[in-house]
Amino acid sequence: MTSTNIMSPTPPTATPAWHRFERKVDEVKPSKTDINYLVMDYLVTNGYPAAAKRFAVEANIQPKADIESIQERVEIRGAIHSGDIQTAIEKINELSPQILDEDPSLHFSLLRLQLVELIRRCTSTPDADITPALEFATSQLAPRAPTNPQFLEDLERTLALLIFPSENLAPSLATLLQPNLRKDIATRVNEAILKNQGARKEARLRNLVKLRAWAEQKARETKPGGLPDHLNIGLYPEKQQSTNEHSNGNSDDAIMTNNGDIDPMMA
Repeated sequence: MTSTNIMSPTPPTATPAWHRFERKVDEVKPSKTDINYLVMDYLVTNGYPAAAKRFAVEANIQPKADIESIQERVEIRGAIHSGDIQTAIEKINELSPQILDEDPSLHFSLLRLQLVELIRRCTSTPDADITPALEFATSQLAPRAPTNPQFLEDLERTLALLIFPSENLAPSLATLLQPNLRKDIATRVNEAILKNQGARKEARLRNLVKLRAWAEQKARETKPGGLPDHLNIGLYPEKQQSTNEHSNGNSDDAIMTNNGDIDPMMA
């Protein structure tokens, strides 16, 4: 009797969980129109009027907001980015005095930034006169400082810039002279104006990015190993192209950048 070698069948290989996840992602096909409106909403909310006009033509969509109205926010944020805080405050009050009246914290932050700019100019030369900075602090900030412990702390820290040389400042003081302070306050002003106008203060696209990050974190906590180590959401291949397009775009939108840096959400 001849024995027959019977080979046992090879057990099927289980599909890795991350393969199943990526297949489900590929099955989701968002509408191109929805994506276009997300992009337009971002451009309008964050104040890129030239880019919004161009995109509206290329995508053949009608903006849901008046693009021309963006220019007011562009001018205000441009004034802040350039250090002309007095002009920014005046333009905000022309737009709506309620914006600063109803937000004492934002008003104080703008005035403190104006003090920083005065100190920057007053200390630019060894024999510069610091009187304008002291007078501004006394008349504009000192009366407001007692109303809030944080105001008082911020004022004291800002005035310390008059004592120490700019090249030997502690990190907590050096940050006051960095462009990021202008950028952060300009963002707060933009959000306050949008809120005053009854609009969302943050673009839907940013909310979606935050939601995606939250969902990924929860998924990893719930089922470790159930997701790939890195989730490619398909933005990187277009990164260089979008950067080049933005850098070649209308210079009117450059005012919305910080020292020439492209908004991270635009890159």
